[in-house]
Formats: sequence, C-alpha cells, structure tokens
Amino acid sequence: MPADALVRHPDARLRLRLCADSARLGHLMARELVDAITATEGTFRVIVPCGPSSWYGPFTTLVNTERVSLRNVEVFHMDECLDWQGRPVPRRHPYSFRGFMEREFYAPVDPLLAVPENNRRWPEPANVADLTADLLQTPADLVYGGWGQDGHVAYNQARRHPYSALSVAQLRESTARVQENSPDTVIALAHRTFGGAYQFVPPMSVTLGMAEILAAQRIRLFSDTGAWKQTALRVALFGDPTPEYPVTLLQEHPDVLLTATVDTARHPIAEHPEWELQC
Repeated sequence: MPADALVRHPDARLRLRLCADSARLGHLMARELVDAITATEGTFRVIVPCGPSSWYGPFTTLVNTERVSLRNVEVFHMDECLDWQGRPVPRRHPYSFRGFMEREFYAPVDPLLAVPENNRRWPEPANVADLTADLLQTPADLVYGGWGQDGHVAYNQARRHPYSALSVAQLRESTARVQENSPDTVIALAHRTFGGAYQFVPPMSVTLGMAEILAAQRIRLFSDTGAWKQTALRVALFGDPTPEYPVTLLQEHPDVLLTATVDTARHPIAEHPEWELQC
C-alpha cells in the first residue's frame, strides 16, 4: 500500500496525516503546541517525550518571538533512562532525556516566559506513585510525542520476558514504573547512537504507563524517523490491539491523531520488486 493510501483509508483504525519532511513536521508540532497553550485558560497540562527532536527549535523560537507565556503550563515528562541499578544516567549521557530537555526545551526560552521549575515533572524511581495519582485524578490536556520502533508510547515497550507475558488488559492498566528495557529497544538505540555498541545503552528506564497516557483528553503522536517507524505505523493503523505494539491501544481513545513524514509512511515491502510475485 503506498504512503498516500494510508490517509483516510476505510480500514484505518486511527487518523493519520502526512508531512513532506522532518522540517515541516517540526514546525507543525511547534505551531500546534503553541496554539493549544494560548487557547487554554488556566493550567495547561501536557505530557511530552524526548523526541521527535525537530520541533524544539521552532517551538522555543515561537515562544520567544510571539511572547507566549508558559507560566501556566505543567509539563509531565514521559520517561527517563536508568543504569543497571535503577539510577538516572548522568545528564551528559546521550540518553539522559532530562539533560536533553533541559538544554533544548527549557534553556532557550526567555526566563520571563519559561515553565516554572515546580511545574516540570520529571519521572524518577521515587515519584512514580505520585505521578500516577496526579495524572489519573486530573488527566493531562494533551499527550505530545512519538512512537518507538516497536510501537512503544512513552517507554511502554513490547515486553520480551519469557516468563512474564503481558495481556492487552494488563498493558492498558499499566501505570508509572521502573522497568528493564527490552532487548529490541537496547539494540535499536545501540545502532542509532553507538554504532551497535549495546553495552553503552542504559538497560533500565522509568516511564509513565499506558493508563496515564490513555486518560489524557487528546493524544497527538508524530514521527520523522523513516525506516525506524514504518512497520509500527502500519500496525497501529490496521492491526488489532496487542502488547507486541503498544501504540495499537490508542485505537481505544476517542481523540488521537498520528502525523508522519512521507518517508515514515512508506514501506519497503510495498516497493520490493518480488513482493507482487510472492503474493
């Protein structure tokens, strides 16, 4: 199925729109988040990840040039990487999500406009119960993020434990927690950043659960990473809910929109010269 056939396909279980490239996707994300903030009276509660990365520069530029106050914004960060003892990795580590967000999301904003320090909610092993209670009692207005190579949302990864498989119901009810990262996540991150040196990838993480994500009023997920996300996108659109691809559980939410670059919406199988013969 070609990429443009995915949009408004009669069998699609989630809404999808396409962007030409990463730069346009980044500007779209920035513009829409600024508009959502300015349209909200009172506190605006948003769950954000560390990525996609193309929107941080456009977002901070819009905030500064349009003088958009973020003083009433409460930011819940989705996840963080941990070392083998369950401790946050140093902020200079390539997979310190907090270090990245402090540099790219917070630091460039004029201090007069910035999100107050006490409105920056970082997931840590010690505060997972508090985050769950807060986000289930007063759900976020918006989830803003992406999806992983296995369709993970936040760090709700496909669980590969041979003796502890998850059901859809268990995944749906999952809450903020500390966990081991799945082998495919470790391998994917190793190839993305460390030339395949998996020993440098943090083996554990702390994450919001699917319960906190699904409780939010709106969910908007974006991807501009092409081949990393092509299969997960198509499974999200057409597959049954499954713990193998946690993004499929978003089909149960009333207000979800996925946005992908054209390259992310393509799939090599659709263009393989032998595929038609094999089918």
